[in-house]
Amino acid sequence: MSSSFGFYMIFAACLAALFSVLTLAAPAPALEKRDHSGKAVWFNVGLGSCGQTNVDSDYIVALNPKTYAGGAHCGKKIRITDKATGVSAIATVRDTCPGCDMSPSLFSHFESLDKGTFKVEWNFL
Repeated sequence: MSSSFGFYMIFAACLAALFSVLTLAAPAPALEKRDHSGKAVWFNVGLGSCGQTNVDSDYIVALNPKTYAGGAHCGKKIRITDKATGVSAIATVRDTCPGCDMSPSLFSHFESLDKGTFKVEWNFL
């Protein structure tokens, strides 16, 4: 009986080792890119929530508080696309706000400041 028990223990240990090797060797699933959408507006920049002072000519954005996540995305790049025209630009997260706000120069890349707002899609790079 003890030799059977020893055999099963060795067999179980071998299976566990094989499983762990196969798990480590399996390719990791691709990270899913999550697209966001909303209405873009512009704002005059200055000292942002990320602790850096910016100027209106910088391509920066301010994220809503939930997406801002307490500053977890400060300095990250995002790609923004005008839903109507397909025009895109890359900007840096530097602030937080109630909506999707852009620096004046970034907004002007897409539309005239006089327009005030337009629909966008964006994602983290």
